[in-house]
Amino acid sequence: MSKAYQQAGVDIHKGYEAVQRMKKHVLRTQRPEVMNDLGSFGALFDLSGKKFDQPVLVSGTDGVGTKILLAQQAEKFDTIGIDCVAMCVNDVLAQGAEPLFFLDYLAVGLNQPETIEQIVAGVAEGCVQAGAALIGGETAEMPDLYSADEFDLAGFVVGIADKTHLLDGQQVKEGDQLIGLASSGIHSNGYSLVRKILFKDHQIAFTDQLPSGRTVIETLLEPTKIYVKEVLPWVQAGKISGISHITGGGFYENVPRMFAQQLKANIQYGSWEIPEVFTWLEELGQLSKEEMFNVFNMGIGMVLAVDTKYKEDILAAIPGSRWIGEVSALAADEEQVQIEGL
Repeated sequence: MSKAYQQAGVDIHKGYEAVQRMKKHVLRTQRPEVMNDLGSFGALFDLSGKKFDQPVLVSGTDGVGTKILLAQQAEKFDTIGIDCVAMCVNDVLAQGAEPLFFLDYLAVGLNQPETIEQIVAGVAEGCVQAGAALIGGETAEMPDLYSADEFDLAGFVVGIADKTHLLDGQQVKEGDQLIGLASSGIHSNGYSLVRKILFKDHQIAFTDQLPSGRTVIETLLEPTKIYVKEVLPWVQAGKISGISHITGGGFYENVPRMFAQQLKANIQYGSWEIPEVFTWLEELGQLSKEEMFNVFNMGIGMVLAVDTKYKEDILAAIPGSRWIGEVSALAADEEQVQIEGL
């Protein structure tokens, strides 16, 4: 063991221990295509069994934003990894791809193997929910960049789709119906505003309760919902025209990303019940509804555009789904998202 390196703040043996703690969680995520074990210099994934006429790889990378500060302050580390996976796999799903494998990057100020295990266990759980293999990653101990209790987490996913099933904005057409899939809460966007409203402007405590009785910290750390297993079969059957993952920028920024510039989304305000956390934040922050829809998912984590003939089947099959509007032609000087009745 290098005593000089330890004196500089990096404990190699704790790094070994952290890797050993990770392995049982990584094994939960394995797929038949994974060719080597955790710990190799590079991770191997065999695509020869994937039978596509025109295979296209789809990749995505993301982090968790300032939600990670709440996990650090609450010392609750087992769900933030789910958020990291969700932000990546929901994005590649929005392009019509099946997530294949995931890698994470965890930077810490001090290597605490028990904490690292909890974080990686969350990453593994997210991969299980998405059907993706956790095939590698990096844990970096950087004592001069982060304090002992600080860390950051980011991820990278690779998915695959047949070129004929890619959702690239060209499939959505006038008259398509919009189906909203319920979110699990705030997900992983808007937390800088959330923290300002709750903790800087109003001195809300983690243990305070919302009207439902849930504590503030339970509500804020609710992990992002992963939609892969519910939505992917419909994509592969050719029954979804477009998908919007409602992340940073809310409805106004994300919905137009799934269709061409000559179309608009007419979303019916009141077609779903907005979760209490959003109405609570709106009141405390004295925010307009327009700003709420421009920052948060407002209870809809993903929007599907579908042909009218598939609408009822999809609504019946996906729990928490709601009809929320339709696609129409865009007239001059109109915005691409109209929230009617707002």
